[in-house]
Amino acid sequence: MSLTTHIEQEQLACETRFLLAGHDTVQCAYYLHRAAHCTLDFTFLSIEKERLRQAKQRDACVLIVGGMPWSLKPYGSGSGYPLVMENADFKVEFGEFNNPSFFVTYRSQALWQHGAMALHQRFLQWADGVGLASVKPPSLSRVDFTFDYFLPKRDFDLQSFVSLAGKDSQYRENGQEQTFAFGKGDVMLRVYDKVAEIAQQSDKVWFLPLWGVEQGVWRIEWQVRKAILKRFGIRTMDDLFERQADCLRYLANEHDSLRVPSGDSNRSRWPLHPLWLDLLQQIELLDGQGVYREIDPKMVLDERLMRIGVSLYGYAKRVAAIECLRSGREFMALDEAVGKIDRLLQRVHDAATWRSDVEKRVTEMRLGL
Repeated sequence: MSLTTHIEQEQLACETRFLLAGHDTVQCAYYLHRAAHCTLDFTFLSIEKERLRQAKQRDACVLIVGGMPWSLKPYGSGSGYPLVMENADFKVEFGEFNNPSFFVTYRSQALWQHGAMALHQRFLQWADGVGLASVKPPSLSRVDFTFDYFLPKRDFDLQSFVSLAGKDSQYRENGQEQTFAFGKGDVMLRVYDKVAEIAQQSDKVWFLPLWGVEQGVWRIEWQVRKAILKRFGIRTMDDLFERQADCLRYLANEHDSLRVPSGDSNRSRWPLHPLWLDLLQQIELLDGQGVYREIDPKMVLDERLMRIGVSLYGYAKRVAAIECLRSGREFMALDEAVGKIDRLLQRVHDAATWRSDVEKRVTEMRLGL
């Protein structure tokens, strides 16, 4: 990909638009022990998990624990926690005799809708409600800082980045770069086409109304783990909101940067890219950032239905093409193709399992799974 001229750079800078900033993943360790009135039955949960495992059930068991719905998994975690359960707000890995006893991942949609501080307080309220007492302050283990931009045309490549990371990579789709990644372990930077990632992996269609656009969104995302967080005194949730800008200033000024190539042999002396200059301005506005955005559940469901509709339309075209080949016809109208699909559905429909499968999917969607 050829780099743009100075005039093109200025034009793109005018068209580029900042959209959102926030936390997309937060992980926190909680040191909770059973109080005298604890109602969280670790034995029952362990037995239920084992029952699911023995029955070779892939599906989780939905339970109400502490007045909150949870999906109990038939397995433990890879990091040694015997119990795992999750809902729309949290994934919780825990064990009565683990230290820390609870490792909580705040889920992405809940973070964007409610914010990390609100989720932290909600989890503590739940823990208090089931009779768990904190014996040590919670400790943040990972925070993903994200900045989303409308970028009508990408005018940079892997060589435009200057990073302290010893490892870098790029990922392509149909010959086009979609992700630039730098580092591993304590700090990792990813700059990637978020719309493509949603379509191919995460299915987080609720971002679209938050952005107000459906194409051309690129995300700048730092995944920062405990060692770097501690370096900036970020241990608790209060620390995060007081000191996150300091951490990000280091990341965006010293650790990583996006540059406009020049004739200088020293890449660190290349001028900062206009996108990065705007990023630095956004970081300065982070102090005291609260929440966040209204995510309309109906709008999310409507967006998912529309995407299913697009997929079904594609299948209808394929059915029409297959039938034309089978019968030697030159054309089949949409209505006739839909009729063929309806007859195919009737052939595979199982009335005995339809209700239970639909109810299962309703439950999963309510839990954000």
